[in-house]
Amino acid sequence: MISEKVAALLNNQVNKEFYSSYLYLDFSNFYVDQGLNGFANWYKVQAQEERDHALLFMQYMQNNDLKVTLEAVDKPTVLLKENMDPLKAGLKHEIHVTGLIHNIYDAAYQEKDFRTMQFLDWFVKEQGEEETNATDLIKKMDLFGSDPKSLYMLDNELAARVYTAPSLVL
Repeated sequence: MISEKVAALLNNQVNKEFYSSYLYLDFSNFYVDQGLNGFANWYKVQAQEERDHALLFMQYMQNNDLKVTLEAVDKPTVLLKENMDPLKAGLKHEIHVTGLIHNIYDAAYQEKDFRTMQFLDWFVKEQGEEETNATDLIKKMDLFGSDPKSLYMLDNELAARVYTAPSLVL
């Protein structure tokens, strides 16, 4: 049986993941406006991943007979002026999401809710990858972003990213 506390945290995470998707769509729109369609694609794919993370949390809750309550998705308020701004905001956001996942994991651990801990194991690993990807993008922008030819090549590299649905078995 999943405790009310863990259930509330799981439900909150559903809504946080939908916000993450919304935030990354905002980043994608910023890059479209900048003429960097590869960066826009990268964040559009990222938004799809976050949406699917929300759906995975929902499915886990439903599989455990827990009620899912969807809340309004907040409007992103990140000020985006420079090409680096979404990248830095993305890393900061991923670090925040990692903290949220760890908080749920800790609550599940305190409750000896091993099923939820096992479910969250995939997300713990995923968050490590998300932070690494965000850090790598910042490093690449630092190296290549000020040179138009290099930025063009980096943008083309990011345009090649395609969405792959997560393979988490619930």
